[in-house]
Amino acid sequence: MRRRDLVRQSLEFASPPTVPRQAWVLPWAEDLYPDEVARLRAEFPDDIVTSPGLYLQPLPVVGQRYQKGLYVDEWGCRFENIHGGVIGIVRKPLIREWSDLDRFQTPACTLAVDRAAVNAFCASTDQFVLAGTLVRPFERLCFLRTMEQALVDLFTRPPEFMELFARLHAHYLAEVEAWAATDVDAIVIMDDWGTQDRMMVSPAIWRALYKPIYRQYCDVARRAGKFVFMHSDGWILDILPDLIEVGVNAINSQIACMGAEVMSRFRGQITFWGEIDRQVVLPFGSLEDVRRAVGDVRRCLYANGGVIAQCEFGPGARPDNVLEVFRCWKSFDGER
Repeated sequence: MRRRDLVRQSLEFASPPTVPRQAWVLPWAEDLYPDEVARLRAEFPDDIVTSPGLYLQPLPVVGQRYQKGLYVDEWGCRFENIHGGVIGIVRKPLIREWSDLDRFQTPACTLAVDRAAVNAFCASTDQFVLAGTLVRPFERLCFLRTMEQALVDLFTRPPEFMELFARLHAHYLAEVEAWAATDVDAIVIMDDWGTQDRMMVSPAIWRALYKPIYRQYCDVARRAGKFVFMHSDGWILDILPDLIEVGVNAINSQIACMGAEVMSRFRGQITFWGEIDRQVVLPFGSLEDVRRAVGDVRRCLYANGGVIAQCEFGPGARPDNVLEVFRCWKSFDGER
């Protein structure tokens, strides 16, 4: 079976012969544990891959996203990376005062997707291919304004904020349309909405502002025959029914924050694209803790599919624990 079809069977709850897998290997792990990363990729190759960001012209970035030092992305946001292997934060906002809106422009270069090159990449692999862009209207607001000011903006909603909100949405909608016109299998949304035990904004604010625009992204993807994958860190239990309603097919969330038992109410309604606890189990847990965590996800969330074996090999994670995650998933092969 092609890996692309395996993932589709999981998304459609069609009893795939095995649980598809994807390891998120951060540059931190590649730098510190190159041998273990090579072993992971050899023993447990990914069934899901992200398309490279292929554009008609190179994006105007400065520095490297994960290297120590200054990184300036295609929007002009300046990230101060104090450690190598992970991206830093924005300290100097592009839009400090609302008057800065007069000179602010969204990056048209990210809309000029090299469709032929993306399609060639998709044809070169039997893996399930995610779009090479991240639709992140909330996180982009935080990058442009800083997170603290963005949260104030969401609460007060002055006219200037609503103008910026509309411009960000229009840009990301155009990005979704550009990638939906290629042969990728799925569009990806990435907005972190949760703290450790609650959302960063009230569900009412989220539903008023972001639910409608997420629905539009999903509608565009669905019309093009694409799936929608989403990543969101923290406690997002309050909005999970809404994400299912608007058309998100797969969610990557911190299951351990909310509990696999609690999330089992959504079993069979959405595919759980991981994850195994990277805050406690992967860095500090024993192999038995890893087996228990994987077993809980399998028992509570698997429904003739609906689960992707995913975990993050990032800062603090023990290589043996990451490998054990995929060994455990492999041990379930053939079970129904």
